[in-house]
Amino acid sequence: MSAVAPRLPAIFAPLASPEVDAVLADAPVLDLPAEVVLGPAEFEDTCILVVEEGLAVIRAASGGRRSVVVCHARPGALVLPPREGEVLKALTPTRAAVFSAELRDRLFELPGAAPILFDALAATLRQKHRTIEALASVHHVDRVRAKLVQLACDHGRVGRDGVRLDIPLTHELLGEMVGSARETVTRALDELQAEGFVVRRGRSYRILVDPSELLP
Repeated sequence: MSAVAPRLPAIFAPLASPEVDAVLADAPVLDLPAEVVLGPAEFEDTCILVVEEGLAVIRAASGGRRSVVVCHARPGALVLPPREGEVLKALTPTRAAVFSAELRDRLFELPGAAPILFDALAATLRQKHRTIEALASVHHVDRVRAKLVQLACDHGRVGRDGVRLDIPLTHELLGEMVGSARETVTRALDELQAEGFVVRRGRSYRILVDPSELLP
């Protein structure tokens, strides 16, 4: 984990001012290569992370149980650092700003900062709500379908032929996102492809849905 010179995270762009720059100058910025995995020890004094570039997930596993992805963070996402039993994994080269509790409090003192932080946390919370809702289904195909729609909302690129997911989404990772074994996810994807819901090319997926139907 390497820290580099700070810069203004995009979500704070509306607040650009010398006061904001002074706070952010004290916030380390991490450049994480793809596939790097960090545990709680690397974030001992961290209160929140603001993802600027890339894609990272928080993965939980304990007691020999199957790993579960509890959060996926795109640029602009504000997430909590991993706690005991969790790790952060960068799926692609990822850049994130690191805030201690002291820096968080300094941000809250700045005019206009609180609504931005609240909105970012609310977006992360909505993502978790959608994940829980999808996991409530007893049918694995419905879980995979719901997760693909969620990923399309959060990370998709709208095209003339659906919504494209250009993220490194393996069957194993998708299984961790929906609480299913890799083999079960493979069968579910085969069924979804057969019904014309999704098209797969390598690790890239195209979701054949009307973009207007996706939740913000």
